[in-house]
Amino acid sequence: MWQTRGLLLVAVVAAAALPDGAWGAAAGRCTTSTPVKTYDKCIALPTQGATLAWTYDARNATLDAAFTGSFISPSGWVAWGVNADAPAMTGARVLAAFSDPSTGALLALPFLLSPDVKLQASPLVSRPLDIPLLASSASFVTPALTVRDGARVTVAATIRLSPNRTRVHFVWNRGLYVQGYSPTIHPMDASDLASHATVDILTTATEASPIASTALQWLHGSLNALSWGLLLPVGAAVARYLRPCASTGPAWFYAHAAMQATGYTLGAAGFALGLVMGSASPGVTYKLHRGLGIAAATAGSLQTLAMFFRPKTTNRYRKYWKSYHHLVGYGCVVVGVVNVFQGFEVMGLGASYWKLGYCLALATLMGACVALEVNAWVVFCRRQQEEKLMRREVEDVVVKDRAAAF
Repeated sequence: MWQTRGLLLVAVVAAAALPDGAWGAAAGRCTTSTPVKTYDKCIALPTQGATLAWTYDARNATLDAAFTGSFISPSGWVAWGVNADAPAMTGARVLAAFSDPSTGALLALPFLLSPDVKLQASPLVSRPLDIPLLASSASFVTPALTVRDGARVTVAATIRLSPNRTRVHFVWNRGLYVQGYSPTIHPMDASDLASHATVDILTTATEASPIASTALQWLHGSLNALSWGLLLPVGAAVARYLRPCASTGPAWFYAHAAMQATGYTLGAAGFALGLVMGSASPGVTYKLHRGLGIAAATAGSLQTLAMFFRPKTTNRYRKYWKSYHHLVGYGCVVVGVVNVFQGFEVMGLGASYWKLGYCLALATLMGACVALEVNAWVVFCRRQQEEKLMRREVEDVVVKDRAAAF
């Protein structure tokens, strides 16, 4: 059974606290001594400041391990697990321990993580496990006094592995809430999605998924926010509101082309960086952000290619080309702006001053567009009225001339 399935044991603990000066291991610094027992080996896991200590008995292929992690919410959970086939949550068998919402006592319940868990179609429902779990426990690092963010907890379990199999896939994570008796989905930051590693429990050799550097992430975000989020919308506004002004002559076209060319170039560079980060971080995927990015890049590329096939003003197909150019262009701007906001969420900047600054810049642009749009309609209505008066004057002159002729 253990040999044929990707079985994951996850222990989830909520509502624990670590008083100041408590247990000696700092976050992300491993120790073989835990509140549960002393183990033979330990490692610092690559994300979330988590650590793992264990003792492996090769005679009966038994792994006795303890995971230590920290909370990100007073009502949250911390998770650790082992997968026999791959570092993945899907198809997992889990043991969830959290604070009982009724009594506040530490509670452990078994769960099966089916593929639809990621879709959040329904809350997790406890059911019996079918794995060789010999023992499990969830204990506070020290006696809990209060519940607060950053509290650390140790979760221990004893499982029987396949004989002669010492490379084990570990998965761990943490979340904000436990809804009733069901842990809710964890955050989707890069470090959360990359919280898995393959460890040789005999040598402690670790293989972890790489995460794109912070500098690369910021460069990717800055290029895309500047290009798709600002330059392209400004370029579209230039064409929309300066073209009707006869005094500008062809200057509006050169300004529009320069803005769009610069924006597309920077956006293409940002998109390429995104592809590089994606290939360098297997298992870290943001489907919505990636899909919107591909859509924006595709629309921008189509716009660029369409410029090479622009009909002359006298061509009868010119009106169809203009309709296509406007539709794809405005669609590219909308998708790009939406994806910039999605990027803020991906980088964990949803409530940051960076997002506030971008919102202010975008609001300024939108306010200017609204003012220019109102002015354009006022000018249009005025011209229509003037043309109507001129037609009436011409008609009156024609009528008078005809009357004089008779």
